Amino acid sequence: MKLATIKDGSRDGALALVSRDLSRALAVSEIAPTLQAALDNWAVAAPGLEALYAQLNDGNPARAVAFEPRQAHSPLPRAYQWADGSAYVNHVELVRKARGAVMPPEFWTDPLMYQGGSDAFLGPTDDIVFPDEAWGVDFEAEVAVITGDVPMGATLAVAEAQIRLLMLVNDVSLRNLIPAELAKGFGFFQSKPASSFSPVAATPDELFGAWRDGKLHLPLLSHLNGTLFGRPNAGADMTFGFPRLIAHAAKTRALAAGTIIGSGTVSNKEGNGPGRPAASGGVGYSCIAEQRTVETILTGKASTPFLRFGDRVRIEMQDDRGHSIFGAIEQTLRQT
Repeated sequence: MKLATIKDGSRDGALALVSRDLSRALAVSEIAPTLQAALDNWAVAAPGLEALYAQLNDGNPARAVAFEPRQAHSPLPRAYQWADGSAYVNHVELVRKARGAVMPPEFWTDPLMYQGGSDAFLGPTDDIVFPDEAWGVDFEAEVAVITGDVPMGATLAVAEAQIRLLMLVNDVSLRNLIPAELAKGFGFFQSKPASSFSPVAATPDELFGAWRDGKLHLPLLSHLNGTLFGRPNAGADMTFGFPRLIAHAAKTRALAAGTIIGSGTVSNKEGNGPGRPAASGGVGYSCIAEQRTVETILTGKASTPFLRFGDRVRIEMQDDRGHSIFGAIEQTLRQT
């Protein structure tokens, strides 16, 4: 099934089912007022939601309305926990190579992960607003999962069984603030502002054969100002699948229902080289930083600018028939 949160003036919005083709929505407050409430009581809520979802896709009930993505918040407008991995080690390797840093071998065997702010996410069509574009504003197109309750020390099988929903992410990064922050040796904070998520979250069975081995095997499409920027396949070159990322996060703590785990920037390795921009016939990239990294490796300097005020980003994933699965994240960078 597919679920969305409709903006209603409250912090957590109102839970709605969305038809498979994303055309209609149905409020389901009689089952759960919010997505977090449904996740907290999933064993009870899910059967009722599934029954209504089947009716919605059959053209009933009559109280369904047209689904408008601009009225949607991120599926979880706020979450108990948002932990973002870096499962595409090719991305990490390229970034480190561009600055002449050694690639530790353990990066290929032990996931990287940071804990982001989760008290307030942006909606999928909300503007990204900052006072200064000199901060180096970048988008990062990713896939994420929402979990049920995961016990501390969970095995891969237990971790995978607790994957409730999948969605897309724009993990906004302020690239020019990152170096000084990491130099302090205490991780990201100011350089990782509010992220946004796709209008719709889907259960794994909605992905049919594309969801396997704990990975989503479909291209992730990123457009910048209407031009294709990247289309790497999210299932290719993913060093750590989602069960591994969840188990990593749960090694020393239990994860509460509603925890969001991100994949990190989706990145494909193209042959033995650093990859090619989409404009040059390659699969492109899921963030500006990676394209700048490749430019630095090949020419000695980066030429692609970070986002400027007025720039528009679109992140989406389509099925094999070209239909949007999660709806699109569509955001414009604005100045405060």
